Amino acid sequence: METHSEASLRLSPVGRRIHVIGSSCSGKSTLGKRLADILGVRFVELDAINWQPNWVGLNTTDPEELDRRIREATAGDGWVVAGSYMRFSQAAFWPRLETVIWLDLPLPQLVWRLLRRSWRRWRTKELLWGTNYEDFWTQLKVWDEESLLRWMVTQYERKRRDALAYMADSRWSHIRFVRLTSSREVDAFVDAVAKAVSGVGKSAVR
Repeated sequence: METHSEASLRLSPVGRRIHVIGSSCSGKSTLGKRLADILGVRFVELDAINWQPNWVGLNTTDPEELDRRIREATAGDGWVVAGSYMRFSQAAFWPRLETVIWLDLPLPQLVWRLLRRSWRRWRTKELLWGTNYEDFWTQLKVWDEESLLRWMVTQYERKRRDALAYMADSRWSHIRFVRLTSSREVDAFVDAVAKAVSGVGKSAVR
């Protein structure tokens, strides 16, 4: 007899292998965790894999190791990945991917979220990925390449163009793309997935 978890994965409206992408502070990890919990699959946060102590990134210091770790984390048949790292993601698991969820939120909303989140992390001395702390004041130095605010603003349109290009690329024709443009759409999407999965479970475990 098929279990609730097995049935929900098999008939999930978004499949069982999902990648959540978008600009910084668009809510990738939050959505990824919610979906992973609903589907009962592994949640994979690419930032947690990439960032080493003292903000050393494997993407620049040891790309082969980052590729190995991403492939290892997505080796199973069910997972939700949050974070972009597109060069690595497309090589490691996009050929097996079922759904991309693109969080395409307005830039002013992302800027506000970044400032609010960075201030909270700095004030509470929140430990990030077990190794690092965030400095709020660095984000305000938009002339500094280490400023996440600078990165967000300067890369926003490029990321949007790239996402649209992925959707039109025949290499990824096997992937379902879901574009969400507001917090309300995100919540409605999660509710719809949860209801669909719950309905699957009620009929499949009999």
